[in-house]
Amino acid sequence: SVLSRYENQITILSDYLEEFPETDEPVWILGRQHHLNTDKSKFLLDISARLWFTYRRKFSPIGGTGPSSDAGWGCMLRCGQMMLAQALICRHLGRDWQWDKHKKQPEEYHRILRCFLDRKDCCYSIHQMAQMGVGEGKSIGEWFGPNTVAQVLKKLALFDEWNSLAVYVSMDNTVVIEDIKKMCWSPPQGSSAAHSSAHLHRSALGRNKNTAGFCTGWKPLLLIIPLRLGINHINPVYIDAFKECFKMPQSLGALGGKPNNAYYFIGFLGNELIYLDPHTTQSFVDSEENGTVDDQSFHCQQAPHRMKIMNLDPSVALGFFCKEECDFDNWCSLVQKEILKQQSLRMFELVQKHPPHWPPFIPPTKPEVTTTGAELIESTDKLFEVEEEFEILSV
Repeated sequence: SVLSRYENQITILSDYLEEFPETDEPVWILGRQHHLNTDKSKFLLDISARLWFTYRRKFSPIGGTGPSSDAGWGCMLRCGQMMLAQALICRHLGRDWQWDKHKKQPEEYHRILRCFLDRKDCCYSIHQMAQMGVGEGKSIGEWFGPNTVAQVLKKLALFDEWNSLAVYVSMDNTVVIEDIKKMCWSPPQGSSAAHSSAHLHRSALGRNKNTAGFCTGWKPLLLIIPLRLGINHINPVYIDAFKECFKMPQSLGALGGKPNNAYYFIGFLGNELIYLDPHTTQSFVDSEENGTVDDQSFHCQQAPHRMKIMNLDPSVALGFFCKEECDFDNWCSLVQKEILKQQSLRMFELVQKHPPHWPPFIPPTKPEVTTTGAELIESTDKLFEVEEEFEILSV
């Protein structure tokens, strides 16, 4: 029974590096540099600390009558979950948090895991993501692309008050600094809109309360940049810039892979990308009575996969997390220095002001509906009536 419960979790940590070459080149994992020749253990711990979401089976049918497994179609949704989970780990536990299967984990960790359980009442479950995808033109059971999963996460985050993320999905390969600052300094719903502009350029270290008693500090930013890096294959001119993104301390990696085969890319070694693979089917896991989650199957305890960058499908989505405004300012500086000034053909644009020919930017807000949780998502008609207020067009 133990073997069936934790199937596919049979490779121990010491086997991690069997497929990795002996090299003096550094390995980069989500903004951290590792040297295999001198400190393999830190590399191993860094890999195993990432939350790993895979296909699952035997969960309650999506929508009541839909599939009870996402095997064969949910890989990009699982990759989106992994990128978002990494943002939540950074938000609550810090980038350098490590997982130890023999030690008790903090409550925040189990609360993060509960956000992703395969239940209709969990805010980032496969149920919520699949049903929210209907508004993006994707039937339940249909494969998502990187941009679609980004749009779905942006909408679901509006209902997640605990994590309180500002999710910005770039449009037309362009990141607008002014719009992000406006979004991240927006006051909570119910407080005066005037406070948004008042706090727009204040220090990220300040935590000021308005007259209604709301905290109006910087909202942690999840920045997703959907890109097309070529026509049928990735253009080699983008490779250095793409790799540079994994070196940034704000990195959440990238969503992508091959046609209809999604992976979560977390780093690189030379000209090979390192990724977590969701294509393993495991049984549904629920939380215990005390709220903890049996987490053994949510951490990849086998060798991470590698693939040559040139084999990557050109449709990708980069992810970054900025907990404070200073993190975002630092990211902007790194982009200017390491990406925009280094290449003639730019991977994406970073501009200060909202382009005048674009529609006005309105920070997304939670739709006014009376239901919550699964009832809310199942009642998609009400959601999409207000979609024009916060829809960012697909790339």
